[in-house]
Amino acid sequence: MKENRIYFVDVTNRDGVQTSRLGLAKLEKTIINLMLDNMGITQSEFGFPTTKHEINYLNGNLELVERGAIRKTKLSGWMRGIASDVELSFNNVPKLKNVNLSQSTSEQMIHGKYLGKKTADDILAMTKEAVECAVKKGAEIIGVNAEDASRSDIEFLIKYAKTAQKAGARRFRYCDTLGYEDPQTAYTRINRIARETGMDIELHYHNDLGMAVGCSVMGAKAAIDAGVNAYINTAINGMGERAGNADLVSCLLAILKSAGFQDKYKIDENIDLSKAWQLAKYTSYAFGVPIPMNQPAVGDNAFAHESGIHADGALKDRRNYELYDFEELGRGEPEIIETGRMITTGEYGGIKGFRNVYNNLELEFKDEHEARNILELVRYANVHTQKPLTSSELRFIYYYPDIAAKIMTVSPYYEPHGAIKERVGTVIESCKIV
Repeated sequence: MKENRIYFVDVTNRDGVQTSRLGLAKLEKTIINLMLDNMGITQSEFGFPTTKHEINYLNGNLELVERGAIRKTKLSGWMRGIASDVELSFNNVPKLKNVNLSQSTSEQMIHGKYLGKKTADDILAMTKEAVECAVKKGAEIIGVNAEDASRSDIEFLIKYAKTAQKAGARRFRYCDTLGYEDPQTAYTRINRIARETGMDIELHYHNDLGMAVGCSVMGAKAAIDAGVNAYINTAINGMGERAGNADLVSCLLAILKSAGFQDKYKIDENIDLSKAWQLAKYTSYAFGVPIPMNQPAVGDNAFAHESGIHADGALKDRRNYELYDFEELGRGEPEIIETGRMITTGEYGGIKGFRNVYNNLELEFKDEHEARNILELVRYANVHTQKPLTSSELRFIYYYPDIAAKIMTVSPYYEPHGAIKERVGTVIESCKIV
């Protein structure tokens, strides 16, 4: 019998990008998917298949799967748990295989969001119809998402999960949407749901009370103890709405290194912790949000010692004051910073500077046509991200120019009807733009 494990579903490209006042370019989201795959993370919830500006990015990333550039990480789409969203998602992204269907399950949200137009029975019926539609569309992994599960009646959650399971869903996502739950409550509720449904459980925790990591790992323990697999939802560097989501590296380390988990609970065997540092740094750069200096494992002070007693102890034996090694996270290599002449390339870059940048990456062009085509894509990429391009981004454009062009292409929705059609093109004396 196969041993149950704790797997990881990173939601940076779905929930993390919903962080207020922040966001990621489609190129940046793609690089994160590639880095998650390089790290061996089980799954990436890579976006919204019903959203028009995501379509080229989503289809492009699924092409990367077909070409073998993304091999370990499954890409999954998020949508509302209604059949029309499922239909639209598969029309927009025909090669989509993994989906998560979301419905509100708490009395607060059923009444507060639907305003009396839907009942609990309606939620069950819509979910059943949506799951059945996903099955017909050929979805391979179907999860159902109970929004505000931590404030939902547990009997209803079990009924909701079983209804979805009977229709063809295989995972139940328990969402602590407001960061309301505590670790002990998380264990008790999730253990019961897992035992009574036999479904694999996803744990989705927000950090409003600072307990997202604690609740995630205790929820995972509850699922494993009940005899099913656990899937912890994480975001890189804890990004996400309001106070953020459970941090990927913190959750990994809690299971690998903490007293109650070390050597007792197994994670996805594909995961390579040594890629964590590179992933955290790139995501920080992409979002434009510095990693807090006291962030576990990847913060500047995670392995810094100043106190005389601590410094002396760490120098004698690192285990005196370090629970794990910085090398395990891919840290320790010197970083070279150019302090003299620097040649960069961007939206106004020329061919000579561009060639110099790629020569430093040890990438060559077979002819002038290839060089100028990649240069043009690099210019567009700089317009797209509005940041200096990283070596990872430059390499991606070099190796996958057609997909790079696709994911950076967004055709704005504009079909004027009614009042806007009447006023566009007319002379406006005072438009009050400034």
